[in-house]
Amino acid sequence: MARSARRYSDEDVEHYDRPRRRTRPRTKERPAYDDAVAGVVVTVDRGRFTLLVETSDGPVTVMAMKARPLGRKGVVVGDRVRVVGDVSGAEGSLARIVEVEPRTTVLRRTADDDDPVERVVVANATQLVVVTALADPEPRTGLIDRALVAAYDAGMAPLLCLTKADLADPQTLLATYRSLGVPWVVTQKGGDLSELRERLAGETSVLLGHSGVGKSTLVNALVPDAGREVGVVNAVTGRGRHTSTSALLLPLPGGGWIVDTPGIRSFGLAHVEPGDLIKAFPDLEEMTVDCPRGCTHGVEEPECGLDLAIERGELDADRVASFRRLLEARSVPAYLL
Repeated sequence: MARSARRYSDEDVEHYDRPRRRTRPRTKERPAYDDAVAGVVVTVDRGRFTLLVETSDGPVTVMAMKARPLGRKGVVVGDRVRVVGDVSGAEGSLARIVEVEPRTTVLRRTADDDDPVERVVVANATQLVVVTALADPEPRTGLIDRALVAAYDAGMAPLLCLTKADLADPQTLLATYRSLGVPWVVTQKGGDLSELRERLAGETSVLLGHSGVGKSTLVNALVPDAGREVGVVNAVTGRGRHTSTSALLLPLPGGGWIVDTPGIRSFGLAHVEPGDLIKAFPDLEEMTVDCPRGCTHGVEEPECGLDLAIERGELDADRVASFRRLLEARSVPAYLL
């Protein structure tokens, strides 16, 4: 028989095609999930999500997984979600996240400045609290500058929290940021935290800083039952040991939320366009209307409107210098912070 001859005749059963895979008619209709309840993501651990779900009896801690229809859509700490299934919070129970509400803000970073992959740190936060020790370990302005850039890019209000004021004078560091108008609070071990509590009230605040600067100590003082582990600073390297291994959202007794994040040693800004940073400073942006096309408003830019405004006495030179330092923060390798 020729190789091209048909193996079966039209009368053979085998002639008819077998049903193909995925022949079930597709539909755009999706479940309405009318019985879904609202929750907020508190922490994430290996594909499992801890939520706080509001019930008639008050907030309940619920374990959940992401529903398959969400696909690769990321779910992070701070996300407001809708949940179905067992939301009793009983041991061994597991609910399903079926919807992620639109985010109002997104705090992002990259592993390094040439890394194209953005990592969402926290969603829906309103305030970024940059926690910096005045000594032990010594303050590193590189991380502060980068954190401020990330806050402005995300549309979050920045706040400097200077810890260990009993070991060093805060005025030297504050002088660097005062011209930018960044608000600040100063704390020390066992000191009064009333001013910090006022700044945090009603906000969703992300605590960000190097290991060993006192983030977990602050969290334990602000939320007495938080139980965050407190580390020490290595006497040789001057660096702190990571005590927080994942971001954790906690409700504040006086209203509002705080997010304790793991200590970081790099904060890439590959996702931030330098030209967009000035939008966070309306008074500076106003002076750049007549800048040459392509002006980045940096130190070496010819005929930059910021320099002309300084010459006319319309802008403070220190404020412009501080803004340009934030621009230059992207040129410092993230791993050197």
